[in-house]
This record gives sequence, structure tokens and C-alpha cells, in this order.
Amino acid sequence: MIKIELKELLGERTLYWLSVQTRVRWATLAAMVKGKTQRLELDVLDRICEALECQPGDLLVRESTKKRKRGKS
Repeated sequence: MIKIELKELLGERTLYWLSVQTRVRWATLAAMVKGKTQRLELDVLDRICEALECQPGDLLVRESTKKRKRGKS
């Protein structure tokens, strides 16, 4: 599962500030913070990274799901 680390990168800045900087709806950004986002447009990702001066890898983190493979003990 991919997690969006937006809250951690915002620091003291607000979602409203990020919304103004990126021209992305506040509700969209709030859904990202709450983990409710199912997809992310690359242009939105680019605008967020530009505003926060980060790379996509700083924002997106893969969490392991610990699935067991069939046939292996």
C-alpha cells in the first residue's frame, strides 16, 4: 500500500497554504492527509512537490502488506 506523507512534509504550513500554492482543492489535500486518496494525478504530485520543495519519493512511501506466498512455509 502506498501512503502519502503530506502531513509530515507540511510542517508548520497549513493545507490552506498548500491549496493556494498548488491550486489543488483543499478537500483533495485533506483526503490525502486522511489516507482516503485512491489515485493521484502526476500534475498534482508535481505541483505539491514544487510547493514543498521535495521529491515524489519524499511524499510517497510504500508500506509492506506482509502477505504470505502460497506453497512456502
